Amino acid sequence: MVAIIKGSTNNPASSQRLATIFEKQNLNGELYIGYPIFSTPEGRYPIDTILISPNMGVILFHIIEGTTLPTTYKETQDDIYNKLEAKLRNHKSLMDGRKLNVPIKVVTYAPAVSNIRKIDKWYPVCTDNTLIDTITEVDENFSTYEQLLSVIQSISTIRKGIKKRKINKANSKGAKLQNLEESIANLDNQQSKAVIETVDTVQRIRGLAGSGKTIVLALKAAYLHSQNPEWRIAVTFHTRSLKGQFRRLINTFTIEQTGEEPNWEKLKIIHAWGAPGGGERSGIYYNFCKANEVEYLDYSGAKRKFGRGNEFAGACQQSLDSLKNKMQPMFDAILVDEAQDFPSSFLRIYYKILGEKKRLVYAYDELQNLSSESLPSPEKIFGKDAHGNPFVKLENKSQDIILEKCYRNSKPLLTTAHALGFGIYRDINPKIGTGLIQMFEHSQLWQDVGYSVTDGSLKDGMNVTLERTKKSSPKFLEEHSKISDLIQFHTFISEEEQANWLVSEIQKNLSEDELRVDDIIVINPDPLKTKKAVGSIRAKLFKEKINSHLAGVDTTPDKFFLPENNSIAFTGVYRAKGNEAGMVYIINSQDCYESFGSLSIVRNQIFTAITRSKAWVRVLGIGQNMELLKKEFELVKNNNFKLKFQYPPEKLRKKLNIVNRDMTEEEKKKIRKVDNSLGELVQGLAKGTIHIEDLDSSQIKKLKELLENIE
Repeated sequence: MVAIIKGSTNNPASSQRLATIFEKQNLNGELYIGYPIFSTPEGRYPIDTILISPNMGVILFHIIEGTTLPTTYKETQDDIYNKLEAKLRNHKSLMDGRKLNVPIKVVTYAPAVSNIRKIDKWYPVCTDNTLIDTITEVDENFSTYEQLLSVIQSISTIRKGIKKRKINKANSKGAKLQNLEESIANLDNQQSKAVIETVDTVQRIRGLAGSGKTIVLALKAAYLHSQNPEWRIAVTFHTRSLKGQFRRLINTFTIEQTGEEPNWEKLKIIHAWGAPGGGERSGIYYNFCKANEVEYLDYSGAKRKFGRGNEFAGACQQSLDSLKNKMQPMFDAILVDEAQDFPSSFLRIYYKILGEKKRLVYAYDELQNLSSESLPSPEKIFGKDAHGNPFVKLENKSQDIILEKCYRNSKPLLTTAHALGFGIYRDINPKIGTGLIQMFEHSQLWQDVGYSVTDGSLKDGMNVTLERTKKSSPKFLEEHSKISDLIQFHTFISEEEQANWLVSEIQKNLSEDELRVDDIIVINPDPLKTKKAVGSIRAKLFKEKINSHLAGVDTTPDKFFLPENNSIAFTGVYRAKGNEAGMVYIINSQDCYESFGSLSIVRNQIFTAITRSKAWVRVLGIGQNMELLKKEFELVKNNNFKLKFQYPPEKLRKKLNIVNRDMTEEEKKKIRKVDNSLGELVQGLAKGTIHIEDLDSSQIKKLKELLENIE
């Protein structure tokens, strides 16, 4: 079947007719409408429609909306042909000596023209009835289909920017990583749709870590900017180190399409929070407060006012509540990465600062936070009007795109990360009768993000077995190495032993495995302890003449890797989000096994750390809790990297959310105090040092009623 991807076009009616015809045909390939935009000496040059087929080559459509065939249609066909050929000739992968190894045909599609008497072999013109016969005359198999797609989608441009490796060993880790990077050559259909298909309202893009959300948003920003250079476009994100990556990608894609760098006054890569001072300090929230003359709160002020963990949510909601007048639009389109890390009140600010057409595109990881609902539905986020109708409702597939394929993590890595994050193979907690830590409210989410049910059923109380599909987790991501090399868990008796092992492995990576410094990340799960935790390891590396840096501390917040300094990146888990590397070392992982009042947080930390890896993971830790975490991994491995569990009924899911909820330090102290008092009471009653008669009868009655109602 032909995959149809619809962008903006000056010929919408005829383009839709063309798409409808292809929807009914049993042909292979991809049909792009209003894409790509080529850079030419005369400036940007949008293509009406292009079909790329593995057995027909490239067919360019020159679309005529009117009832009369222009006398210049042949010149137009020549122009289209020459511009595409000139672009393709710049790519060696498409050339065979001096010959372009891509069959190209240009067809004028004029559905409303009725007086076409004769088909010109060299300058074909067709209507609805003659379209398929006209294009299927070409039947040339060619060997550069994948490379051609990569060029058309601009993915080949990304690969050009990847620093070449010095490879001396054909089977080294460096060689394997280079092959992996070259294997990810093209966008899949869902990614292409996410880039090109834009609606004049809210659009949601969901996908796992490594599904290409950041590249998709960068391509989309460049495409929108190329199509609509007068639009004010904002791109924002949660992890500050993503800023440089976004700027590089958008710059590359825009030059590819227009021949010029972006107009950074119109296309702004901007932080979420922001602060006074202008320039790089600018941010969406700060600009919103300034434009509407409402109180701006910095982090410290928001923390004092709304408490730890509610700083940004409280500040944003306060600014919304303080609005007095209807505000002037600030942007024509906004693209948001890592939306799962933003409060709903911040997304509502985005909605407010857009004009009449609410072109808000927000992308997020359905599993990144491992919560029962990583983000509320759009109806809940954006609210309802005076009549009770939601402001935002996702009504078609173009508004709600799911990227189910993961191009970063292999099946063993991703399944292990999910098993640990959800507590699939964790020992049973007698308080609740399950080892599960949390679970999706909507079971369909598992299948949406690329798992299939291989046994049982995803229904309340039913046993189920889930496995990554071959489509969602491509085999090439794991075939380069043995599973025993892809992911390892190591337990040590002391921090010293852990540090010595890690330093030795990093030395080996650099001297024998042909890995570069920016192929390695060392992650400490607890961000508050990271600086102290990594100190001794970095000192040992320094003695071995290996540079290292603590991302965001020794560097600006917008920088993560420092390959120019030949330096290894150390980081806490939250700053690692949005970044990736071939080899990921996770230290002090014992801290992720158990934690009173923050179990879901620490399990999310190990999940996030593992999913930073493009190839290999080493999970390191100390003591008994590390052994217990390793035991969970062994069960994942023994089950052939499948998830086997009983899908919890609704009551148990609610109980999980209560028992494993994240608590503030104040809440933890309060519960410990009550628990200690209760323990003393029970012990006193058992020993007879306290008598029921000594206690308030009404309180005893109330306690008895509460206990009887607990199931």
